Amino acid sequence: MRVLIVNSSDLEGGAARAAYRLHHSLLKEGVDSKLLVQSKVSDDFTVLGPISKVEKLASRIRPLLDSLSNRRYERRTKTLYSSSWLPFSNVVERINALNPDIVHLHWVASGMMRIEDVALINAPIVWSLHDMWPFTGGCHYDELCGAFKNACGRCKVLGSSVEADLSRKVFLRKQKAFEKKKNITIVGLSRWLAREAKESQLFSGYSVVNLPNPIDTNIFAPFEKSKARELLRLPQNKKLILFGAMAATSDPRKGFRELSEALEQLEVQDVELVVFGASSPEKNTSFKQKTHYLGRLHDDVTLRVLYSAVDVMVVPSLQENLSNVIMESLACGTPVVGFNVGGNPDLVDHRVSGYLAKPYDIEDLVRGLIWVLENENTNAVSSLARQKVTREFEQSHVAMQYINLYRTILA
Repeated sequence: MRVLIVNSSDLEGGAARAAYRLHHSLLKEGVDSKLLVQSKVSDDFTVLGPISKVEKLASRIRPLLDSLSNRRYERRTKTLYSSSWLPFSNVVERINALNPDIVHLHWVASGMMRIEDVALINAPIVWSLHDMWPFTGGCHYDELCGAFKNACGRCKVLGSSVEADLSRKVFLRKQKAFEKKKNITIVGLSRWLAREAKESQLFSGYSVVNLPNPIDTNIFAPFEKSKARELLRLPQNKKLILFGAMAATSDPRKGFRELSEALEQLEVQDVELVVFGASSPEKNTSFKQKTHYLGRLHDDVTLRVLYSAVDVMVVPSLQENLSNVIMESLACGTPVVGFNVGGNPDLVDHRVSGYLAKPYDIEDLVRGLIWVLENENTNAVSSLARQKVTREFEQSHVAMQYINLYRTILA
């Protein structure tokens, strides 16, 4: 079985990390898997990236060019929006030349493919949803507007009051392209996103299944806490709260404002905050708690040490699919606190391996932090957190689920 996974990058971003992990999980199970990307960071020979200098230059320019169409909307929010109109990527030609049995699309925005390219792929398609973009008029998260259930327009993310705006045009382009390609199987990585896809107009009539991302629980495993803190130069005698995401302090969806309010209300002594994925914010935020900004971390070993060094991971996202950081944290035995939204309940068992606060309720988020920080059964919570991940998301187990899906499609 020849499987070609397609993603914009091999290592940069949550979707890239998930796609790369699935790719290597399939290889370990004997599947002939390759990963095709627009931007290659690794030196992995099984990852196919741009070859010539011109292609490498184009891969850096295309994301900027693809965003030009939505820049005229001056009232747009900070939520990512992709119209995917840019031609001449040669991605489809490379896909079809490789002649795979299955093409597994992941995150293919940022100028990697035109929407119309989907219909030109010869092989059956499996499409993993890392956000809402495949079934919306261009936004990657809809900010709870729900317009994708109709035909978009008056886009909240674009700040548009016009019915026939860019989101409606993008939606209609997707509709036309998808009508030409019926052998697409949609994978909602979380139960929430699978439900949203089923309710969307664009994927009405398509097969939608729920399968998660895999994780290597040998790499992400508990590490001695005191040694971890020593390596990262974090205090040994404090309770540490971890918060992290790509653009953690600049993307409103990640909940930095909600976290700030919760920490202001938190009345637990000897607590400090650790932030990774971002450096100090442009506008200085004065927390009651001392804050350690670690910037971007680039390898799994350092992440394992970091998760093991802290007492709790907080993920206050307003919308979230199947969070890598939640899965990684739990695998390292560190409980997680977040809102009961999106795919969070797929990962966190409430008051067992962490705490799921009522959506957007800051006081309940504070109660969740207190529940973890003052819990007398920390070892039990830590053990249950890891058991959840090893039982449901371990890479060989998840890889076999995908292999069975591929076999069913090919049969």
